[in-house]
Amino acid sequence: MYAVVVTFRIKSGHISAFLPEMMQNAATSLATEPGCHRFDVCTDEDRPEEVFLYELYEDRAAFQTHLNSRHFVDFDAKVQPMVATKDVRTYDQVPT
Repeated sequence: MYAVVVTFRIKSGHISAFLPEMMQNAATSLATEPGCHRFDVCTDEDRPEEVFLYELYEDRAAFQTHLNSRHFVDFDAKVQPMVATKDVRTYDQVPT
């Protein structure tokens, strides 16, 4: 497995527009990308402008497929003006 965690800080006043776009991106990823096994979108009421993603892919190639997908490219372009910062971290599962 290949884990991807992303933390967004959304510009003030944009969270209500950002979240529906993010939820659609997650749902489409799970529905149309066989290598995408999990895509959780998380928030915390104490940090209302922060959005945390937890994604699991079959492998690095599956994540690259996600990044190249039409729905992700469209999503990324649409939300870019709403995003103040974006931190992406990736992890390979340690073999047992």
